[in-house]
Amino acid sequence: MYYSGKRRGEDGIAVVIDFLLSNARLVLGVGGAAVLGIATLAVKRLIERAGRPPDEKPDKKMTDSWEELSLVSASPKLLHKGIEGVVMKQIAAATKKAELSQPIPLPSPEPQRCDADPPQRRKRMDLCVMTFVDRLQQYYRTRVCLSAEEVSVAQQRALDIATEIQAFLHFKHPSMPLGDMMLAGSLLDNLQVVKADHACLIVPLQLESSLWTPIAGEDTFLGHPQYCMVRRENLEYYPRGRSYWDRHLLGGYLSSRLVSEQLGKTVMESMNWPSLTGTLECEVRPVLGSPELKLEIQGLTQSSYDSGKRFYMTVLPTVRLGEMTLTAQREITGSFDYVWYQSLYTSETARIADLDKADSGVRRKCLKTLKAVCCNCPSLRKLNGSHLGNVILHMSENETDWTESAFADRFLQAITELIGYLETGILPSYFKPNVNLFQGFTEDDIDEMGFMLYCAVTEPEILLI
Repeated sequence: MYYSGKRRGEDGIAVVIDFLLSNARLVLGVGGAAVLGIATLAVKRLIERAGRPPDEKPDKKMTDSWEELSLVSASPKLLHKGIEGVVMKQIAAATKKAELSQPIPLPSPEPQRCDADPPQRRKRMDLCVMTFVDRLQQYYRTRVCLSAEEVSVAQQRALDIATEIQAFLHFKHPSMPLGDMMLAGSLLDNLQVVKADHACLIVPLQLESSLWTPIAGEDTFLGHPQYCMVRRENLEYYPRGRSYWDRHLLGGYLSSRLVSEQLGKTVMESMNWPSLTGTLECEVRPVLGSPELKLEIQGLTQSSYDSGKRFYMTVLPTVRLGEMTLTAQREITGSFDYVWYQSLYTSETARIADLDKADSGVRRKCLKTLKAVCCNCPSLRKLNGSHLGNVILHMSENETDWTESAFADRFLQAITELIGYLETGILPSYFKPNVNLFQGFTEDDIDEMGFMLYCAVTEPEILLI
């Protein structure tokens, strides 16, 4: 067929199309062959027009295109939907080429309107003229303070979990002398900022005062004022086994590691947390691989509280002997199995609250703002509440004006004081001056924090981004 088509002067493609049309009636019937013929004719005309010389008039091309459109309009609806898109594209292309040779009419200029500025623009202009004092107050209201509902939901969930832990410990170890457990931390002291995401569960160990003696950190071989030890006394008169906690002795001293391991096995491993999910209306699971006894709570279900937020609760074994409060915090004490950490959080928080109560000051407000700034700024996240609280306490020794009108001045003064402490690399603890709170920082950490705070001296607004 190809060679016979060549002899007649026809193209090979045309011969193939003729062959298909001649046999379409056998396969599709009369109606199908007619539809196929119309479609094929439209395609052939497109092929023929593509082979024409370029100097042909555009009007002739548009005429052919409209003829093809009329052919398509006479076909059934299903075929019309399939071909009309192709034909319309060709018509649009031909129309565009025809209009390129004609001058484009210029649009008539519209009169400019002198409308008032939109509300968003006025709002941005108002923010530009705000003073630093106004911005700082706005930052405290919108970025620092937590809603009462969020705090209430977090506290209630933490209390429910604490109740379950206490009941299980009494059931699993009825002879273990434990005091009443209680929640503690910044969430309970109204010092938590940005989001309500953590709390501590204090598990007090009841030790016999005649059998156990706390050893201050300065008197131990470590020499660290906050690394204390608990020594077992009167072993010759009261041998081992007289006290329940004798099973946790290590070299004559109460081991914080052994106590944490026993509580960890009970709370983290023995408790069936999946079965309590329905009762607590939230999902609770232990955080594995952490030196802390930490639980992760997810799914705090309340009307406006996001159920996807995570809340962490740390179980903290605590020993109170005399005026000393010691906690088992292995993430701080490290590999010293018999060392207990003397936490000063309660003393520092109570001191700041007493000072504010005496003069109606804004120390707590300033502390919360500094904590939020450090939490939101990646360069300053290593500065925690203990560092910032001690800066506020040191400032209170010399500064007397802590009124609401001096809030911005005290905030900027705290930034300047922090720079001074970073320059020397020493931030002494308010209650234990021998303790350097910057001891765990590297030179790179100090340089990074110092650079950020230096920039904030001239442009304090960068801390409020």
